[in-house]
Amino acid sequence: MFELHFWAIKNVRLGTIAPLLVATATVSFATDAKAAGTTAGSTISNTATASYTDSGGAPRTATSNTSNLRVDELLDVTVVSADPGDITTLPAATNQVATFTVTNTGNGSEAYALNVVTALGGDQFDPTATSIVLDTNGNGVYDAGVDAVYVAGSNDPVLAPDGSVRVFVLSTIPGSAADGDRGQLSLTAASKTATGAPGTSAAGQGQGGGDAVVGTTGGDGSATGTYLVQAAGISFTKSSTVVDPFGGAKIVPGAIITYTLTASVNGTGTLTNVAISDNIPTGTTYEVGTMTLQGAPLSDGADADAGIFVAPVTGPPAVPGRVEVQLGSVASGQTRAVTFKVKIN
Repeated sequence: MFELHFWAIKNVRLGTIAPLLVATATVSFATDAKAAGTTAGSTISNTATASYTDSGGAPRTATSNTSNLRVDELLDVTVVSADPGDITTLPAATNQVATFTVTNTGNGSEAYALNVVTALGGDQFDPTATSIVLDTNGNGVYDAGVDAVYVAGSNDPVLAPDGSVRVFVLSTIPGSAADGDRGQLSLTAASKTATGAPGTSAAGQGQGGGDAVVGTTGGDGSATGTYLVQAAGISFTKSSTVVDPFGGAKIVPGAIITYTLTASVNGTGTLTNVAISDNIPTGTTYEVGTMTLQGAPLSDGADADAGIFVAPVTGPPAVPGRVEVQLGSVASGQTRAVTFKVKIN
């Protein structure tokens, strides 16, 4: 869109007009909206027009030469973590995925070199980065065997202006990492054309043949991901009380033993598929219908509740009877208690 300024020039000989034809013009361009503006290699063209009335009273126009300017490439990039928070993990875990998004915020197509640093300090352990992986199928999720492992200089990601790529960093967690420990790593993406102080120029290296100019990001960017060890464990205890036939606590035939099995989850996180099993001791007989979970009675049969009594097998070989209780998922800080009774033969 051109805003042209005209002058009406009267009573002047045509031969004197030439010096006045350097007319000024204010120019605005409609371009695709890019992160850093007009696409590198584009040409900005401008031709001005002057109008006048000649000595004979006739209207005349004159046009200036065309000014053509080629847009240089601005080198800018951002890297952000795509994880919603800390990445929960366990000691000695392998292929733990940290996720990042690399975006070309410059105005030209650009290739980027990727690098991971794990010795950042300020954390409790250094994860071991085993590979950088590019999201080949673009679904935003790491797919083993599908997404391409990054090899520096071989498959550096090339991004159009405003283009992004999801990048996964796979790591191994040290076996010595303790519950609650954090380990950090950073992913850096650097322009293959140039990096450095903003304004640094690489002559003729920009898209379209112009210069490449380092932008405000320095031509590179980095972001940090954090692994958090959540090592839940279980503390398991067994206690007993005895009531003899005489109202005392003597361990004699006919006495009833009540066993209490207590499972407490410690650390952080949640344990899954927790189950308790206990054999009926030799010299005793299970008291039918005495199994409980958290004080609530459980049936002995294989049904909808969590408990079952498995009858003994006389053999050969002989297999003792046992109680089994499925506790399912138990979060840290929670406790489950199972009780059952046996009679001394």
